[in-house]
Amino acid sequence: MAFRFTIGKKIGTGFGVLLFFIVIVFYTTYTTLNESTNINDEITNVSNPSVASLEELKLLTVRSKMLIFNWVYIQSQSEHPDKQKLNRLIERDYPYLIKRVKKLAINWDKDDQEKIKIVFAKLAELFELHQEVIMLLPDWDSYEDSQNFFVAKFYIGDDGDIYLKTSEILFELDDLINKQKHNTVNVTENMQTSFSDLKWLTRWLGIALVIFGVLVAFYTTRTIVRPVHKLKMVLLSLSKGVFPKHSIKAKSDEIGEMTHALNRVISGLEGTKDFAISVGSGQFDAQYEPLSDEDSLGKTLIKMRDDLAENERMLEQKVKERTAEVVEKQKEVELQNEKISELYEEVTDSIKYAKGLQEAILPPDEFVKEVLPDSFILYKPKDIVSGDFYWIEKKKDKVYFAAVDCTGHGVPGAFMSIVGYNALNEALRTNDDPGSILDALNKGISKTLHNNAMEGSATKDGMDLALCCYDAKTKELQYAGAYNPLYLIRDGEVNQLKADKFAIGGYYEDASKKYTNHVIQLQEKDYIYVFSDGYADQFGGPKGKKFMYKRFRDYLLTLNGKSMNAQRDFLNNTIEHWKGPLEQIDDILVIGMHIS
Repeated sequence: MAFRFTIGKKIGTGFGVLLFFIVIVFYTTYTTLNESTNINDEITNVSNPSVASLEELKLLTVRSKMLIFNWVYIQSQSEHPDKQKLNRLIERDYPYLIKRVKKLAINWDKDDQEKIKIVFAKLAELFELHQEVIMLLPDWDSYEDSQNFFVAKFYIGDDGDIYLKTSEILFELDDLINKQKHNTVNVTENMQTSFSDLKWLTRWLGIALVIFGVLVAFYTTRTIVRPVHKLKMVLLSLSKGVFPKHSIKAKSDEIGEMTHALNRVISGLEGTKDFAISVGSGQFDAQYEPLSDEDSLGKTLIKMRDDLAENERMLEQKVKERTAEVVEKQKEVELQNEKISELYEEVTDSIKYAKGLQEAILPPDEFVKEVLPDSFILYKPKDIVSGDFYWIEKKKDKVYFAAVDCTGHGVPGAFMSIVGYNALNEALRTNDDPGSILDALNKGISKTLHNNAMEGSATKDGMDLALCCYDAKTKELQYAGAYNPLYLIRDGEVNQLKADKFAIGGYYEDASKKYTNHVIQLQEKDYIYVFSDGYADQFGGPKGKKFMYKRFRDYLLTLNGKSMNAQRDFLNNTIEHWKGPLEQIDDILVIGMHIS
């Protein structure tokens, strides 16, 4: 059969070439715009914010250096504006900025991510040094202590830790800032290059499209438009649901073949319309004859008629079955709810029973009044059972008492408290001073918790505590602590005995570390306080912030002269008012003792 370049082939070839050019233009434009959008997003959401955030972090570091210098060299009270600015910088501005930088750093390369981690670590060390200076010079009177003032000046001197650490951080921040600026310039240049290429390609393809479009339009108008117009009018009528009254006269070309096909379609649609009306009215026995053996639409219509009849029958059956299933499922849900309620009651009863067991290890009130007559204990577990507990024992003529904060709270903390209670009793049996007791306790807890631990384990279970030994005859107090300090209030001032900075149960820590045993000669009218971190860490107040140790010390000063029962009630009411509607976040324990 000889090749015939028909109208369809001509149109197909013309529009195929036209479509080819259009696809090239569209694909190139889309690809370039997509790349440019991604680059712009990277500049807007990563590069520029990264530079701005790093610049802000650099400024914050410089401000912290200036404020800590002012803290040391300007003698002032704790309410001085510069001191409040430094506290806000450490407690609020720095954590917020760190979160923002970490979020942006996800999109950096690995080297920059490692660098910013190093910066964060050094910043944490820097602010720990700040805190040490703040602790050395907390108020006006502390500047009179020449030793504290000398140490604080040494920290910020040219060879001091704060000065050197700040310089290291600023140097590394400058390096990161320059790297991010360089990245911004690179991606901007890439975007400009993409737009230049797109401009050149679009110009030449546009010219080709115009020329070829004119040729296609001229040919189409001469050979296709008129006969197609007639077909269009018929199709417009069909689109409105109007069938033509007469058949269209067909010619002997491809459009004529289309005309014959359209006439057959019209005839078939009329028959389909009549059949659909019958089936729609529920006459599933209506007859329909397909146009040919290849008439898939006709066969589909007949199948649809049969399926509708079958579906109507099955639907009625399914409605009955589903109704029965829903009733059965409802019964199962009700049964499961009853089982869940029973299980909840069993678990709650078990925890309440565990509370009774835990309370059995606490010293009785009568014993406390006997050995520490002028004292109070504020004990507020977060859950039914607690991870904090207080321990009081008497050995010879000395009274031993401790405020213990175990890892976690609730049921896990309660288990730890029982382990700690037994270990304390065992340590007291073979040791006398608090430092030696903590060393023995650390060894015993580590052995208990990590007896089967693999080398390299990261388990951090253990406890923080403050342990005291008081001789009522000599008024001598010995103290040792793991993270938890001791407050001594004398002559209207708070004196803090610092604890060692390693917790009980550090099985994999340096075995050569020993706990420091402090000895204090108490005087009449002195007040002693030991506590866990739950009181100071409680969120609340008008802004939902932590109570903080400074506020805790200030409140303790206001209690000077009040009875110990009144002090306990005051501290309890204060933390409840501070907490307000917020949840208690940890167990709370405060032990106070008055020397009379």
